[in-house]
Amino acid sequence: MKRIWATYIKEWHLMRRDLGGLSLLFLMPVLLISIMALVQDAPFKDYKNRKFEALIFDQDQGKISQAIQKGLEESGQFTLIRQHQNQALDSMTILSEIKAGKYQLAIMIPKGVSSEIYNSANLIANEMGKHMGIPGSLPHREAREGINIQIVFDPVSKPAFRIAIVNALEKFTTRVQFDIIMDRISALSGQADTSKKLDIEKQLRSVGVKEMQLHQQSSGIEKSNSVQHNVPAWAIFGMFFMVIIISENMIAERKGGSWNRLKSIPGPFFHLLMGKMLFYVLLGCVQFALMVLVGVYAMPLLGLDALQLGQAALFLPFIVISIASCATAFGILVGTVFKTTSQALPVAAVSVVILSAIGGIWVPLEVLPDSLKVLSVLSPMRWSLEGINTLLLRQGSLSDLLMPVSVLMLLSAAAMWMAWYTERKQSGLV
Repeated sequence: MKRIWATYIKEWHLMRRDLGGLSLLFLMPVLLISIMALVQDAPFKDYKNRKFEALIFDQDQGKISQAIQKGLEESGQFTLIRQHQNQALDSMTILSEIKAGKYQLAIMIPKGVSSEIYNSANLIANEMGKHMGIPGSLPHREAREGINIQIVFDPVSKPAFRIAIVNALEKFTTRVQFDIIMDRISALSGQADTSKKLDIEKQLRSVGVKEMQLHQQSSGIEKSNSVQHNVPAWAIFGMFFMVIIISENMIAERKGGSWNRLKSIPGPFFHLLMGKMLFYVLLGCVQFALMVLVGVYAMPLLGLDALQLGQAALFLPFIVISIASCATAFGILVGTVFKTTSQALPVAAVSVVILSAIGGIWVPLEVLPDSLKVLSVLSPMRWSLEGINTLLLRQGSLSDLLMPVSVLMLLSAAAMWMAWYTERKQSGLV
């Protein structure tokens, strides 16, 4: 026990003198969390909460095109721009402005849209009237092909943005078509009283689709956002960067001779490893606690949402200790295997980046190729993030942490055994 405590004290004195290492462990994750949360804030938000400037070129000038434009403006999502440099827009100007990246989208309504919608409404009304036994027929012709409202997007626009805009435009176009169809049916049946007209859009919403919250009791967490994702993710990334500090300190000890002096103290060598383990696990827990405080109190100062911990945060110490243990054991292994910092530091840094990439820190696991999804089970960061998300987002229980905690502790034990075995082999004891 004295050897463990002596090693712990020695690590404390080394760390408090290493200001660069402390800044790497504490300031770097704070910067990562702040920058990444700000950068990814917009993609995590719904497009329906944003307002867009859209160029509009109306060649039709009919009632239908005007109704569509009115609906878009009243939705609050669109600001329609009809002129450029005090001149009416045309197709060439629109294409050049979009190509230059000055606007994200443009809506082009071709000539004949109104007449085509009226004709389609008459066809539908006649067919419905025939089945309803209503005499008479509204004028109509064969439907024409190739008349479409065109949307031009900036080439750099993301697919999710394009889908959201197309769906919004289709919604307003469909609403206008429903209204016209009901007007035609009323005219066909001879009903002039518009107050009795059926609100078909309202009736179609009689059975709707509504998101149900997974947790019936209010936990304060409705859905993931940039803060809920980035604070835990980059806190985990920062904890695993201890690998660099640990391996560098172990190699410096070996070169300075203090490592051999420690091993000469009577007692099992494993006590030295446990002393290091204890110190850096506690350091990792302090580091994670600081990141949580940044998420709760500093993120709102940047205009972002505060990190919501929820009721399941009581179980956070179990998964945090497991993460810190795995990161520490990995650092001890790297420091034991490699002889020089020029060997250890590149391997440590690159391996942490790779493990974070396939572990869901950089991008969600769902978007990774199948081959990388298979490899992700080998990344401790995948299980670390899985455990954190289980608590903070899924409001899981202690039993839900069994798998991630078990995997992390198993990886920790495996790394510590390999470090112990490697050191004994290098010492000629195996």
